[in-house]
Amino acid sequence: MNINTYKAVIEGVLFLTGDEGCGVKEMAAILELPVKETEALMQEMMEQFDQDEQKGLMIVYLGGKYKLATKTQFKPYFEKMVSQAEASLSNAALETLAIIAYNQPVTRTKIEEIRGVSSDAMVRKLQAKALIKEVGREDTPGKPILYGVSEEFMDAFNLASLDELPDLQNIAQTSMEEDLFDAKYREEEDKPNESQG
Repeated sequence: MNINTYKAVIEGVLFLTGDEGCGVKEMAAILELPVKETEALMQEMMEQFDQDEQKGLMIVYLGGKYKLATKTQFKPYFEKMVSQAEASLSNAALETLAIIAYNQPVTRTKIEEIRGVSSDAMVRKLQAKALIKEVGREDTPGKPILYGVSEEFMDAFNLASLDELPDLQNIAQTSMEEDLFDAKYREEEDKPNESQG
């Protein structure tokens, strides 16, 4: 492979690994190159992405992993996605978001245990919309990433604090088929009107 092909493969690998990222030894094995040569190639790509004004992405090196991230100078544009978060999120994404909000900090494995299905795509989608963020690493083998909701989540759902989330016990008492927000609306309607005597 020529150098441009190597770079194209690296870009694709970083996209596919998402928030997990890819270590230099893993990348070297994929490219079938020595580690030092891979490191030099990664450094060159980091500089190229950073200097290329036509790219909205950059390559970062965090926690021993290379990852794709959005450039901070374009943050105001990316934040515009968040303003329509409630309307654009699928039920699966909303379910994943709710699990993170109520259980944070939480690992992807725990999210999948609760949902009963793979949640990698949902976690990536929520990260891309800046509704969740990495908040640390769990002190267990492999040190999995811990997720929590972001400030953008709080803004998008008009929450001053997580204490304003609906009480889980109240939700459990409603039918499983009811929409959470519809249930809350009906609860407000059912309250006695103090002005009536």
